[in-house]
Amino acid sequence: MSRYRPPTPPGSKYITPEGARRLKDELDRLWHDERPRVTAAVAEAAAQGDRSENAEYTYGKKRLHEIDRRVRFLRKRLEGMTIVDPDAAPGRRDPTRIYFGAWVKIENDGTVCWYRLVGPDEFDLAEDYISMDSPLGRSLLGKRLDDDVSVILPGGATTYTVVAISYGLKPPERS
Repeated sequence: MSRYRPPTPPGSKYITPEGARRLKDELDRLWHDERPRVTAAVAEAAAQGDRSENAEYTYGKKRLHEIDRRVRFLRKRLEGMTIVDPDAAPGRRDPTRIYFGAWVKIENDGTVCWYRLVGPDEFDLAEDYISMDSPLGRSLLGKRLDDDVSVILPGGATTYTVVAISYGLKPPERS
């Protein structure tokens, strides 16, 4: 048995303006605040002499590598992103159809929940955000009001009914 794992395919290149702003803020914070602070701490630890037994130096260097890796990832990811503002062109979009950035109210066995369809880089912002690359997100794209959506989950197939669709920063009501 081989330990090789094929690389995961990159996620969709779509992001909302709020998600792009969050990634840019993280990049600025890492590059302008955290990295200079850690670099100064590593330089101070290096000035103490023997680096082989200097824990501050060793862990500082590891933290610098983590920061640099995250900065490279964020720069590369932001470079290829397409920022989609769901509120920008409401006249060009069918409001009864589910597109990227939509708030969707779905029902399953009497349970009703609101979810927002977002890109893979921002679904962790809130518990009611789902990635458009997830099984449920892929199934919802393009559906209309009152459509049934069947999703195969690890626990088995589940059917949801689209109850409402809304575009904007918040759903019209929370129930």
